[in-house]
Amino acid sequence: MPFMAWNDKLSVGVAAVDEDHKKLIAMINELYDGFVAGQGKEVVGDILDRLVRYTKFHFAREEALFAQSGYKEAALHKAEHDEMAAWAVQAELDFHQGSLPAPSLEVMNRLKDWLFDHINGTDKRFGPHLNAAGIH
Repeated sequence: MPFMAWNDKLSVGVAAVDEDHKKLIAMINELYDGFVAGQGKEVVGDILDRLVRYTKFHFAREEALFAQSGYKEAALHKAEHDEMAAWAVQAELDFHQGSLPAPSLEVMNRLKDWLFDHINGTDKRFGPHLNAAGIH
């Protein structure tokens, strides 16, 4: 059973964003599987690096859609992105510097909880706006 699972209730109604969310969930599952299997630092580090890079890409995609459509809550949404990105970059740095020997269950749960809460809260609010602007 995966650590996180995608389901249609997580859809925001924008195909590119939903695909990004599916990829993020898959990467978090891959990171969790590596953690549980006790894979080496190099393997887990590679997964963590890819996850952080893709998170930044995804946030930039959403923010570009906000700019394109004139989304009024863009600044608030970007602030949430910035906070999570800073946390993820710090966790990645801590891991590579050895102060975080492996992503812990606490880290895994924070990633999972933040993503689910963010999708179901802030992200769900922009779906109808983007759809009304012709972005599906």
